[in-house]
Amino acid sequence: MRPAYAKIDLDALLYNYRLARLRHGKCCFAVVKSNAYGHGAVACARALAEEADGFAVAFLEEAITLREAGIKKPILLLEGVFEPEELIEVSRLKLWMVVHHQAQVDMVVRTAISAPLHVWFKINSGMSRAGFSPFGAHRAWQRLMASGRVGECGFMSHFACADEPDSDTTARQIEVFDKATHGLPGARSLANSAAILAWPDSYRDWGRPGIMLYGADPMPEENHSLRPVMTLESQVVAVRELAVGDALGYGATFIAKRPTRVGLVAMGYADGYPRSATNGTPVAVGTKLTSLIGRVSMDMLTVDLTDLPDTDIGSTVELWGKRVSINHVAKAAGTISYELLCNVKRASFVWSGGK
Repeated sequence: MRPAYAKIDLDALLYNYRLARLRHGKCCFAVVKSNAYGHGAVACARALAEEADGFAVAFLEEAITLREAGIKKPILLLEGVFEPEELIEVSRLKLWMVVHHQAQVDMVVRTAISAPLHVWFKINSGMSRAGFSPFGAHRAWQRLMASGRVGECGFMSHFACADEPDSDTTARQIEVFDKATHGLPGARSLANSAAILAWPDSYRDWGRPGIMLYGADPMPEENHSLRPVMTLESQVVAVRELAVGDALGYGATFIAKRPTRVGLVAMGYADGYPRSATNGTPVAVGTKLTSLIGRVSMDMLTVDLTDLPDTDIGSTVELWGKRVSINHVAKAAGTISYELLCNVKRASFVWSGGK
């Protein structure tokens, strides 16, 4: 088989969840949307099932997958529902759902369901992507509660700049949220990964750790002792020599300035490694660090083996993981770790650890 692997360390996932919950101090949803950020939602949810207070996904289909896999803890739909018919499944499966715009309130009010809903009412505290205006929230909330369709209702919001500890945006959002929900009964949820790590004032009844569960620090310059969960790994499958002046790869983006020993690696952008990664992006071959050279192809990429004379065909290559920070790769590729992790599709997944 082609030696392209995404190795998932479920023990590291458990460690990161425990760290998040200890830091937050109260209940935490383990956010496993987008197939657990590319790590395998079912495997990750099962590994966390005994410890996580609940799970959060984006939409109904993701929740159904978890329920069918035997996950019994609360599952929150962060985007809520898109059609009234979905409310019947939400009620039947005892899911929790976010309500963040007026059309969703209308669906709840007009749809007959078998059991009252557990709702999280979302306030736009300043991100302005989703949520009710803090000025109109009370009226929408009152209509929702008067419908008789809602059993419990909590309140939540989402931060725009929590990964910027020096910005005052998060503090302003907290103040707006608290004023908008003052006097209203129900649990609160504010803190995402970055807020759990950097904004204690945001801690409420429920935290929502996402990217930190997978060991990618939302503030790479800080040291929060997270453990990487995914190691993207392959092997050197061929070796060749370049003379001074030789060009390498599409677009001739690398020109050898010295005699260069090149390793061809079975990993490309179709596997999820970013095509935008530039010359010099860190990789590890065996236990040694080296770098990407040449443009990433669909199924292959090339690395510099000049200073690694003991490497040859079959040598292990880590694209990111314990030796190579995914944040360093993301920076070199002009993107963020979230995108890289979610894009890993074609590599063979291998899960280890967990319960």
